[in-house]
Amino acid sequence: MEASTALSRIGLAGLAVMGQNLALNIAEKGFPISVYNRTASKVDETIQRGHAEGPFPLTGYYNPREFVFSIQRPRSVIILVKAGAPVDQTIAALSEHMESGDCIIDGGNEWYQNTERRIQEVNQKGLLYLGMGVSGGEEGARHGPSLMPGGSFDAYNNIKDILEKVAAQVEDGPCVTYIGEGGSGNFVKMVHNGIEYGDMQLISEAYDVLKNVGGLSNGELAAIFAEWNRGELESFLIEITSDIFKVKDELGGGDLVDKILDKTGMKGTGKWTVQQAAELSVAAPTIAASLDCRYLSGLKEERENAASILQEAGMKDDVGSAGNGIDKKRLIDDVRQALYASKICSYAQGMNLLRAKSAEKGWNLNLGELARIWKGGCIIRAVFLDRIKKAYQRNPALANLVVDPEFAREMVQRQAAWRRVVGLAISAGISTPGMCASLAYFDTYRRARLSANLIQAQRDLFGAHTYERIDLPGSFHTEWTKLAKKSGAGVGAFN
Repeated sequence: MEASTALSRIGLAGLAVMGQNLALNIAEKGFPISVYNRTASKVDETIQRGHAEGPFPLTGYYNPREFVFSIQRPRSVIILVKAGAPVDQTIAALSEHMESGDCIIDGGNEWYQNTERRIQEVNQKGLLYLGMGVSGGEEGARHGPSLMPGGSFDAYNNIKDILEKVAAQVEDGPCVTYIGEGGSGNFVKMVHNGIEYGDMQLISEAYDVLKNVGGLSNGELAAIFAEWNRGELESFLIEITSDIFKVKDELGGGDLVDKILDKTGMKGTGKWTVQQAAELSVAAPTIAASLDCRYLSGLKEERENAASILQEAGMKDDVGSAGNGIDKKRLIDDVRQALYASKICSYAQGMNLLRAKSAEKGWNLNLGELARIWKGGCIIRAVFLDRIKKAYQRNPALANLVVDPEFAREMVQRQAAWRRVVGLAISAGISTPGMCASLAYFDTYRRARLSANLIQAQRDLFGAHTYERIDLPGSFHTEWTKLAKKSGAGVGAFN
């Protein structure tokens, strides 16, 4: 431990890379911070980084008691440990030394109900609690993340000045706001990650179509994504995608992206998002399709086996004829428009899920403000989030982003290109589940009358579930089979 005369303003326990980076960020902004980790070497490492990158007002501690006592009251302690049991263990170790009015802030990707349980548990000891989503990865944690704190409003006010300095800064303020009560901060971060799944899937499909239908090289793809990043698609994910195509393989020559195994990992937040959408009866097909694709990508051996069996059965692999007779310039522009329209649907689904949960829990989430704090620091930061913010400012009760007048106009303008890309991909045998799901969502949502009338008739026939009529009020039930037999006697076969 280094000598420290004054008490620290805040503490941080859990010094893996995210924890270290956030601690250094806080210290660099001039807030004295105490740090602690069960493994002593992590404390040493953080102190060394504090010296090398600073010097910063950062002090390391090697046991929970000294760590807690080094923080000025009311104490605020951020914990950044693995979700689940490690969080409970850390809370138990720290809370033993904490006093009424002190606060614990969990900065991990936690299931929102665990946060709500912990709020109740620590409240019994007089402690306050925040579940705070932190987005932006290692880089964001060090230089400015998007922060989504939910739980005790008093606890938020105690550290508001710190969070506002530490968060990413955009032209309309820091990328942090008080989200709401209970587990709302974790829930909002979870949906952010679900939107991120959709975004990444859609970008990978754009790449697949350009590469395998358009025959574009990695060099051309790098240039295209860099150009897209100067327009309406400007975003962190588009920018890093351009960079990925530029990297050479140091181990075996060629481009590194082509050497990477096509199996996607995941940590669970995308699955939670889809589960919550189902629980709340909110359609989130783009996010669900992206999750399904991650599952299918994991079946590498099965897919290789299927490819050879279906080839033997006569399946022609048209993917190899990339670029033949294709107007590349038009394809690139069409894919850009299809990607933009698909992304709007993905964000619309995420926002609708947030609104439904907010209504269920009484969180009173401000969707425009959430779009604003995602404009910087986080993985889904994008220029069009400012337009989403404005859409909700124009109409806080907006039913869906696609019916905001500005977005509606753009969807209509882009739909022809969108349909061309999806059609081209389908005929070439390239799977675009995200784009297809987004287009199907748009086409279903915009139709005043669907084929659901037939499904209701079927449900009534086999289960007497009743149906409503378009011309009369009330519920109806029909003896369909009896009536069909009666009227079917005179009906001839279709010729």
